Amino acid sequence: MLQFIDKSITAGLLVAVVFTTLALGTVEAWSVAIFELLVLALVVMWALKAIAERRLRIAMPAAGWPLAGLLVLGLAQSLAFADASGRVHSLSMDVEATRGALTVIFVSFVCFVVASNFFAARDRLRMLANFLIIFGLVLAVFALVQHFTWEGKLFWIRPAPAAGAGTGGPFVNRNHFAGYMEMLIPIPIALALSGGVRGETRVFYAFAAAVMGVAHLASLSRGGLVSLAGGLLFLGIARAWRVRRSPSKHVAGFVFRPAYFIILTVAAIAIGVIWVGADFDILRRMSNDPLTTSGVMDRQSVWGDTLAMFRSHPLFGIGLGAFETVYPIYGRGNGTFLIQFAHNDYLQILADAGIIGGALALWFVASLARALSIALRSSDRLMSGLALGAGAGIFALLIHSVFDFNLQIPSNALLFLVLGAALSSIAALQSAPSGLLSEASNRRRSRSAAGYREQEVVTGVEL
Repeated sequence: MLQFIDKSITAGLLVAVVFTTLALGTVEAWSVAIFELLVLALVVMWALKAIAERRLRIAMPAAGWPLAGLLVLGLAQSLAFADASGRVHSLSMDVEATRGALTVIFVSFVCFVVASNFFAARDRLRMLANFLIIFGLVLAVFALVQHFTWEGKLFWIRPAPAAGAGTGGPFVNRNHFAGYMEMLIPIPIALALSGGVRGETRVFYAFAAAVMGVAHLASLSRGGLVSLAGGLLFLGIARAWRVRRSPSKHVAGFVFRPAYFIILTVAAIAIGVIWVGADFDILRRMSNDPLTTSGVMDRQSVWGDTLAMFRSHPLFGIGLGAFETVYPIYGRGNGTFLIQFAHNDYLQILADAGIIGGALALWFVASLARALSIALRSSDRLMSGLALGAGAGIFALLIHSVFDFNLQIPSNALLFLVLGAALSSIAALQSAPSGLLSEASNRRRSRSAAGYREQEVVTGVEL
């Protein structure tokens, strides 16, 4: 029974990943509500597991604490008080929007904690890697098929008049599809180069990476192109650094003609891009895009207006989720062009949550960087390969966050957090005194390392 519940929680989290992606990125009220119900079901199953075991153990990775801090800040922003005259006072300039955003952040945080606790052993992490690769491949094939058969409808049933929707898979915005793919593409490449998989598996991973790469570039996302290049460059540099630092011959030996592998993969992607006819389309988009050619509505103007919001509310920000409501006060446009986000996640967090939110974001990224540096030292080539792929995917999205707002999309934010949880788990395995732990023993051990800490928030509580 306990094993069934345990596996159900793991499967439930993967269902959430799939659902949030296929539900147009989970940007509509109905899909957000279902996402929240899925997470509620995970919490209920975890509670049942704790009751059956008569104890509750929650391991909190170091990267979880800044997320918890953001929740506390959002809660403070969402509090509203009326004075004697009936005037309402709050830190947020749109309390209801902040409460809605806070709910999504909370369920995403719960998913991060669930992933950190239930993908905390080698076999689970391997299963997660294979799942993400296969799901990414299926998603890429779907995007390409939809691209060739596009008639203005997502899934061939949902009208989507937005330009470029047909090249974005299940996403209305092609940039969000590109952001999703660039987090997945480095994983099969890193695993194929790691030497931790067999020859036929390596070929499959290369094939999956190539197909995902074609779909990514066919989306015609300029920010995605730059970000994917940055992620792959990061992968190459980090891998070379690991090989040089490793004293082990079998680890150094997995230099297994990486240059040939990468060249063949890139060549396959290039041929695929030319085949789908996206090679010159992306060049045309360089000079024709509303957010870069329409005067006061270009990205630089939006960024300037966002900075004006931050300067007006430097400490606590305007409120999480309040950007769309507040932007017309600071925007220089005539109101005909709807601006929902800052098209820069770093400026967005400063505007929404002020200096405090910016500090929490830096803390979160630094925690993931620390976990990555520990995970890359793993002597297990499969785990170090997964860590390298997840780290490169996270790095790619952090680059893309300079140009777009992928982290404001629940599906992309969820995948980002799942990759972060995988990094944290691999770092914990590497830090454990006995090396790689079995799934059973891993559940019972608290983990700690310099700069990276996991604590059992509630441990050994009799229920």
